[in-house]
Amino acid sequence: MAWGGGWGGGGGGGMFGGPHTGSSNGLPFGGIPTELMNGVNKILATEPEHPASDLAFTQLPTPDEARRLTLPLLLSRHQGLFVWGSLLTILIALFGQVGPALVSIAIDHGMLAGHYHLDIVLWCAAAYLGSAVSTVVAQRISAVVQGKLASYIMRDLRILVFTHLQRLSLDFFTEEKVGVLMSRMTSDIENLQQLLQDGITTFAQQGLTMIIIVAVMFSMNVTLALWTLVLVVPILTLLTIWFHRRSEAGYVRSRDAIAGVLSDLSESLYGIRVVTANNRQRFNINNHRNVVGNYRDTNMYTGRINATYGPATIAIGILGQGLLLGIGGSMVISHHMSVGVLIAFFLYLNRFFGPIQLLVQQYNLLQQGRSSIIKLRELLAMHPSVNEKPQAETLPRLDGRFEFRNVTFGYDPARPVLTDVNLTIEPGQSIAFVGPTGAGKSTLAKLATRFYDPTDGAIFLDGHDLRDVTLHSLRSQLGVVPQEPFLFAGTLRSNLRFGRPEATDEEIDEAVDLVGLRDLVTRLPRGLDTVVHERGQTLSAGERQLLALGRAFLARPRVLVLDEATSSLDLQSETVIERALDRILEGRTAILIAHRLTTAQRADRIVVVDHGGIVEAGSHRELVALGGKYAGMYQSWIDAGGRDSAI
Repeated sequence: MAWGGGWGGGGGGGMFGGPHTGSSNGLPFGGIPTELMNGVNKILATEPEHPASDLAFTQLPTPDEARRLTLPLLLSRHQGLFVWGSLLTILIALFGQVGPALVSIAIDHGMLAGHYHLDIVLWCAAAYLGSAVSTVVAQRISAVVQGKLASYIMRDLRILVFTHLQRLSLDFFTEEKVGVLMSRMTSDIENLQQLLQDGITTFAQQGLTMIIIVAVMFSMNVTLALWTLVLVVPILTLLTIWFHRRSEAGYVRSRDAIAGVLSDLSESLYGIRVVTANNRQRFNINNHRNVVGNYRDTNMYTGRINATYGPATIAIGILGQGLLLGIGGSMVISHHMSVGVLIAFFLYLNRFFGPIQLLVQQYNLLQQGRSSIIKLRELLAMHPSVNEKPQAETLPRLDGRFEFRNVTFGYDPARPVLTDVNLTIEPGQSIAFVGPTGAGKSTLAKLATRFYDPTDGAIFLDGHDLRDVTLHSLRSQLGVVPQEPFLFAGTLRSNLRFGRPEATDEEIDEAVDLVGLRDLVTRLPRGLDTVVHERGQTLSAGERQLLALGRAFLARPRVLVLDEATSSLDLQSETVIERALDRILEGRTAILIAHRLTTAQRADRIVVVDHGGIVEAGSHRELVALGGKYAGMYQSWIDAGGRDSAI
């Protein structure tokens, strides 16, 4: 997959579905005012047709995506712009150093006593002006080229990182904070963009300028040029090595610190309701002050290093110029150097120290960019714990027979949640896992959907080891409703279609009626085209659960996994869902995780999970008659006011 287009992908249709007017009852988009419609239509008329995206996702990274992230790699993916930018950099450096040589010619050959030649002076002045104009034009073109190069690279890099995040397994997101990942996609990539757009060009131009100046100074006077190197370069070199080592460590700390700031901010914003309900504002502000203070300390550390390096280079330059003025002046007096050459030499000497000062200012940007590359490289080096084998087979249409063979698993391998579990689920059979909190019910469901792999043992689906099949062919035939339903910013229709984008409006209406969403859809101002806010915050927990069920049902899965699917529903909604379950589970293998025993009673088999294994299995009536663990749970359920769905 080529970086230039493969990662960037193609276009696509619009997201609003067309303008509308009227009240939106506080929804994010209230419609385009009528008086602006003519202008909108004119803009839309000039919009080109966007072809369908040719982007293809594969669980295993392509060879290009798997390469180690480096700046040369990023630049090499757009060789045309890079070469063009490099040529402009060379031209700018050359044009910018013509001036002092012209000054020397004008003084020595056009102004000294006995050599007054106005034509030479005017020719030098015109050439000086021409070089200045050429430099400005080249810099203008260079800025455009570097801007395009940085934009293309950042597009590729953002898609590369986002694609990598899609490949990583659930355990990675459980252990890593969202704010840290956000800092990788925002501040780290923005640092790289600044480096590519400004920093690299500046470093290349100023470095090349210094090389040209040194070459010109040696061509003018070898002795004075050697004195320059002896007096200035060694001290500057040692100082730069010190600065590089100290600042590199500081900027790596800075990237970690800003990630901590963003992580604390995102956590506080996502949990703002809990914060407000528990009067934790003061504590959160104090904690955030400490986090921000750590970031401040890292910036102060790098600031102190810059404050030492910058003035030190200025002092070295001033002292060096003073010494060289004495040496050069004595050479003019002894007629070993002309006045014009001495003046030109000092003009070049000033320009020699100018790039150093500019590089000091830009070094901050370089170190931030390098530390960002390190952090992004660490992220891209993470491998998913659940991955495809290179020769993974495509799973055929499922019957839905599960076999757990001697399965042992623990999120921490040293502390297993399940130990030596053996279980068979026949095709079309619904099975309910019940048991105390933390017993491993949801873990069994996560293993069945291959969100995790067993530590020991294996899980087979229709005789295929889950580790030997492609993840796409497996999950395209599974429907999963998690305990905490998640809705994306967009319309109700788009959320229902999330697992099956090609679903027709008729199929959506069928799913709406099936799960009991019709009352909600009728009540909303724009029906299925009503926009829900981020994470579905404008809907109740029960309404979000109904939408998640509708989304799973619409996907037409061969196997359905419901993790506490009725936990957020009231009694009336639960009754509606139970009737819907009877219809949707028909002919499908289903795994139900339930605390409410009314849901468990509708399953063909009930499996009681406790102490890391299966302690009982059978139908509701069989387990009640057995008088064991389930019977005790059932009696407690009835005593607490629970209802028996069989009655």
